[in-house]
Amino acid sequence: MTLRIVDCPSPGEMRPRWAAYAAILAARGSRWSDGCWATPDVWHYDDGGGNWADLVFADASRAVLVGHDHEYSETYYREGAAYFGEPETDLLAGSPPWWGTTIAGHLGRQRTDGMWIGFVYGFDDGGWRRADYAVDDGFVSLNLPFRDTSATVEAAADLIRHWCEEIRETPPTDLDDAVRTMIDSPVTEATLHRALGPVVSHADVSGALIAAHRFARF
Repeated sequence: MTLRIVDCPSPGEMRPRWAAYAAILAARGSRWSDGCWATPDVWHYDDGGGNWADLVFADASRAVLVGHDHEYSETYYREGAAYFGEPETDLLAGSPPWWGTTIAGHLGRQRTDGMWIGFVYGFDDGGWRRADYAVDDGFVSLNLPFRDTSATVEAAADLIRHWCEEIRETPPTDLDDAVRTMIDSPVTEATLHRALGPVVSHADVSGALIAAHRFARF
């Protein structure tokens, strides 16, 4: 079965965006940092509303993007199909075996944790592919903030603006440019301070830097 090409940036393109976003969340503390983090093998994102995506690395050049949008994913895979009584969409149909091996733990979590899977995309040879199906898998509606720099800047700057509103402070006038600088160059204490502006005195700066630097692959 032929796999479909997916329009999605490479892990290397997403890495600095994901890292900058994770830094801003981590600056607010552990409750917020749960929404975006990295380990040596996984980059995680969730929007706090039950929608999530994990980029899971198979090796130095291959990865699988797996996730779910609980409102718009119309795909049901394995335990998800049985649980909801819906026709199954084989998200691994036609895929190489390493896709399933890479996300084996996620497949098990459907059964144990109810973390349903709506899409599975594999990255290899410089591009993304998925199984051939016609229903909406929820990836587009998930609106992953790391699809392009503008989307990341908007999402990250909104986090800071809301934080400023909570403490009745004015966000930096150059906030969007400050966040973009965090993405275009490695996250540093200086670039983080510039973006956070008046909330920096309330922030866990060291935790934010650690969170960003954990996005080391690619």
